[in-house]
Amino acid sequence: MSGRLLDPALNRAPDHPRHIHLIGICGTGMAALASMLQERGYTVTGSDQNVYPPMSDFLARLGIEVMSGYAAANLAARPDLVVVGNVVRITNPEAVELARLGLPYLSMPQTLGHFFLEGKCSLVVAGTHGKTTTSSLLATTLHRLGAGPGFMIGGLVEAFGRNAQVGEGSHFVVEGDEYDTAFFNKVSKFQHYRPNCAILTSVEFDHADIFPDLAAIEASFAEFIGRIPPTGALVACLDDPVVATLAGAARCPVIGYGSGADCEWQLADLHAQGLSIEFTAVHRGQPLGRCTLPMPGRHNGLNALAVIALLHHLGFAFEAIVAGLASFEGVKRRQQIRGVVRGVTVIDDFAHHPTAVRETLHALRLAWPENRLIVVFEPRTNSSRRAVFQAEYARVFSDADQVLIREHVPLDTLPMNEQFSSVRLAADLAAQGLAAKAFPDTEAILAALDDRCREGDVVVILSNGGFDNIHERLLAQLGRSA
Repeated sequence: MSGRLLDPALNRAPDHPRHIHLIGICGTGMAALASMLQERGYTVTGSDQNVYPPMSDFLARLGIEVMSGYAAANLAARPDLVVVGNVVRITNPEAVELARLGLPYLSMPQTLGHFFLEGKCSLVVAGTHGKTTTSSLLATTLHRLGAGPGFMIGGLVEAFGRNAQVGEGSHFVVEGDEYDTAFFNKVSKFQHYRPNCAILTSVEFDHADIFPDLAAIEASFAEFIGRIPPTGALVACLDDPVVATLAGAARCPVIGYGSGADCEWQLADLHAQGLSIEFTAVHRGQPLGRCTLPMPGRHNGLNALAVIALLHHLGFAFEAIVAGLASFEGVKRRQQIRGVVRGVTVIDDFAHHPTAVRETLHALRLAWPENRLIVVFEPRTNSSRRAVFQAEYARVFSDADQVLIREHVPLDTLPMNEQFSSVRLAADLAAQGLAAKAFPDTEAILAALDDRCREGDVVVILSNGGFDNIHERLLAQLGRSA
């Protein structure tokens, strides 16, 4: 089937839409958007190739009609607006029918901007690392401050039990993803989020499937920073040299945070206490007080400091901000303890970029200095399945005692010599004296863990996907072995 180009003139929201259809509705962000549109009073329908729990159950509870599979007939009702998900390609039968019918259409980021950010104080959290955690900290703290924020975040925020809400207050928190928007709009999603203020945590090379090099990523972040108005502010981690350079060209005030003397906000005297940390927030050379965060790692201390800096800029009292941070319940799949069975702690984490892996493992080592740390790693993203980070991955597992690596699912569009090798990573780690081994599948890893796990071990599973439900299967396996 050949695709038909969409008319750029129809890439807009009609004046008074009633029926909105979402192609690819079962994605985490799209399902959340569907619920928000329904809350606003629109009739919402959708379609997806993979209609299964938990998103199918979530949408069913809302009474949103979901059509299984993509078909031209799904647009027979001629909705007033069609939202095209990032997973949709130009050859998708509904995209082809959308072009034939000549209906107005938007991407998910465009829809969020048009329907939910207009008239709000948009607070966008951007950066290669820490976006989900930092935006969750920001939204939760605003909630505890009574600000009633709206938000759209890439992870399930425990304080709310969901990843998005419309919100009755004036602030809207958005996790600003640099990945591209849609097949008809090949720009980073965060270009559509109308930032009044932003946090920029870090900038590194990532998303090798859409960015050719670091310079291309820097250009996208520079464009995003240029969208912050002079009346807004950029809260920037100046410990990151790329962030510091990009912030230097901002047309808005820059509030630097980090550990350097040139930072307006500094992280000082950080101490780990199990899965919590304490640190002193220093503002313009003056210690303001101790802060407690129920998450491990210096990187999370910096994430919390960024939230303090932004909320202080917005006029909230330091003591109230710190109290809100101390009550943070966490984010699913971010250093989340899934269970403890037979004295073995099983942790789920999203880390997949080498820097994220290193920081996550270092934080867990500080939290459990005396325990064996067994790491299970699944290279699953488009970038991690490419050879681009092969050498770098060999340098980030030093805090582990054992590393079990799943063979990646090959990329159909890339020669094998340009793809990541789990066997090579295991060999490189073994050459450093680290117990490491590659496994063909999840079943083989579970069998190996059954032999290896003993009381007191901490098993951390790193993947940005479901990993064949390895977490619950491991816990069940440990229970049977008890």
